[in-house]
Amino acid sequence: MSYVLHYAPDNASLIVRLALDTCAHPFETRLVDRRANQQKSPAYRALNPNGLIPTLETPDGVMFESAAILLYLSEHHGGLMPDRGAPRAAALKWLIWLGNTLHPSQRMLFYPHLYTDGDAEAVRAPARARITQLLILLAEAPDADWLEGPPGALSCYLAPLLRWCAIYGGPAWFSLADHPRLMDFAARMEQTKAATRAITAEGLGPHPFTAPQRPNPPEGSAL
Repeated sequence: MSYVLHYAPDNASLIVRLALDTCAHPFETRLVDRRANQQKSPAYRALNPNGLIPTLETPDGVMFESAAILLYLSEHHGGLMPDRGAPRAAALKWLIWLGNTLHPSQRMLFYPHLYTDGDAEAVRAPARARITQLLILLAEAPDADWLEGPPGALSCYLAPLLRWCAIYGGPAWFSLADHPRLMDFAARMEQTKAATRAITAEGLGPHPFTAPQRPNPPEGSAL
C-alpha cells in the first residue's frame, strides 16, 4: 500500500508532503476541500476525529498530528532523522518543540477566533511577540545545527512555519531577513527537489520560503 496524504494547499499537510518527497517515497494525495469545510465532514472525521489537516493513511493505519507523522516516517525511511545517540536526542527535542511550541503559537495568530470571543488582536499581538522570541531562540541555539545540515524531518517542519509567518496572521509584522541564520536555512530548503515538487503541486510561487506569496494552487484552496 502506498501512503495516502489527505491535504489542502499550503496547510500543515505541506509539512508531510515535503517529508514524503524528501525520503522519495511514493504517495497519493486526496484533496480536502476547505471551502466546503470538508475537514469537518463525517467522512473525514472518520479518519481524523480532530477535523484537522493533515491525515496520512499508512500500511499501519491512519496517522494524524504532523510531528507524529514525521516521527513515523523517520522510523520507516532513512535520512529524515538521526537514528541514535546525542543527534537523535537533539532531533527529538526540536521536533517536539516545533510541534508543541512554535506551531501552536502560530495557530493562535492565524485562528484567534478559536481562542477568544472578543478582540482578535488581543490574541494576535502576544502571539506575534512570542513567535518572534521563539525564532530568536532557535536561531541562536548552538545545538540546532540541523539548520545547516541536509534536509530532514525538522527542516520539512520549519520551512512552512517560516513561510506562514510572512503571509498569514494580519498586516506585515515579520521579516525573515531579521533572522539571517533562518534566512540561509530557508534559501537552502528552497533549492531541494521536495520544495520544487511542492511549488508545482500547491502553487506556492517561485520562492516559497525566502519571499513567500499567497498560493495559487492548481486545485483546492488554502482557506
